[in-house]
Parts: sequence; C-alpha cells; structure tokens
Amino acid sequence: MVLDVLYGVLSDNALITAFMFVGGLVWLSYLISEKLTRGHIHGSAIAIALGLVLAWYGGLATGGSTGLADLPLFAGVGIMGGAMFRDFAIVATAFGADLGALKRAGFVGAVSIVIGVVLSFIIGGIVAVSFGYTDPIAVTTIGAGAATYIVGPVTGTALGASTDVIALSVAAGLTKSVLVMIGTPFVAPRIGLDNPHAALIYGGLMGTTSGVAGGLAATDPKLVPYGAMTATFYTGVGCLLAPSVLYLGVRLFL
Repeated sequence: MVLDVLYGVLSDNALITAFMFVGGLVWLSYLISEKLTRGHIHGSAIAIALGLVLAWYGGLATGGSTGLADLPLFAGVGIMGGAMFRDFAIVATAFGADLGALKRAGFVGAVSIVIGVVLSFIIGGIVAVSFGYTDPIAVTTIGAGAATYIVGPVTGTALGASTDVIALSVAAGLTKSVLVMIGTPFVAPRIGLDNPHAALIYGGLMGTTSGVAGGLAATDPKLVPYGAMTATFYTGVGCLLAPSVLYLGVRLFL
C-alpha cells in the first residue's frame, strides 16, 4: 500500500521526479568517476553513457519511441529533456557569459573559437556526405552536432530537420565530448597544453565545454577555468553560425 501511494505521488509529480532521478544519476556518475577511475573519466561522460543505456532500456521494455519517458514513473524525463528546457539552458548560459572574459582571452582566443566551430562543422559535414546524406538541412545538422551536442539539435530545430537526423547530431557531439574528455590527458604533453594561454586556445578549438573541462581537470585542474572560458563561447558562436552562415555555405555545394 505504501509503495502504491509513493508510486502515485511520484507519477503525479513527474517533472519533480525527473529532477530527482537525474540528480541521483549525476551523483552516482561522479561517485563512479572518483572511486573507480580516479577522475580520469569525468562524471559527466559516465552520466551521459548511463543515460543512453537507460533510454535504450526504456524503449526496449515498453516498445516505445521516447526511451525512459515511455515509463509512466519517468514521464517527466521527456519534458525535462525536451526542447523547452534545452533552449532555456542555452539562453541562460548566454546571459551568464562575460564578454570581458573573452576580451582577456585575446585575439588568438577569439580566432580559435571561430576556427574550432568551422573545422568541426566541416568534418561533420564530410562524414555526413560520405554516409550518403545529400540534403543540406541534414548535412548542416550533423555538421553542427560535430561541433557540440547542443549546437546540433538547436540547428536541426531551427532548420526543420527530422528527429532521426537530430539524434545523429547529438550522437556525434557526445562522441566528440567523450573523446576529448578521455584523450586530453594523453595529448597534453605532446601539444604543450601546460599553461593558461594554451588552455584558452584548446578550449576554443575543441569547444565541447564538458569534454574540455573534464579533460583539463584530469590534466591539470588549474587549467580548467581557462579552457572552459573559450569553450563556453564556442557553443554560442556555433548556435549563431550553424543555422545561418554555415547552412548557406552548405547549400552552395549541395
């Protein structure tokens, strides 16, 4: 009886339940990162992986199409992970950005952001074309996803891309984030990533904030603020360029 009442309360307050569930998942992920990997794999990467596994299980168990949100108890996850909260988070991040910080990064930091966005976009677009995509909207969305897993869905939504293409863009961004997170400590000695100036440039080139922050934390925690500074602006620049200038550029070739 108590369990039935608890289930009913949690189901009736689905969004609150979703926040509690995600918070618990993130806490567990950071605990696993600290205890099992000694911080070499960032907690956010583990949380992303666990989220994907749970989404797969939810779809498999219910035969639905929205992952864990198909289960009544976790219906709020669909709202929490929807476009409204995603776009709200992006806007909140943009309002929290400090232009003075970007100025302190200097001309090289600003240029690295633009180069990083365009380079990632081009690589993602080439991969999309090599897999048979010829629609400019699809190529642009996947290319934007290669920049970050936030820029991809924002671009896809703005251009009217299909849900399958948007999902691919998210997968591309997540793959990049995890690779940057894991690979940074190994490449840091080879590229001279041992000072704030190098961290500023690295954050601008890579762009994935969670990947850069996690990778620099495993390399040298003192470098995290510098890399995260330019990586944060990278997302905003990507959201501006991908559905506009870069999309028009893709249409010239396709």
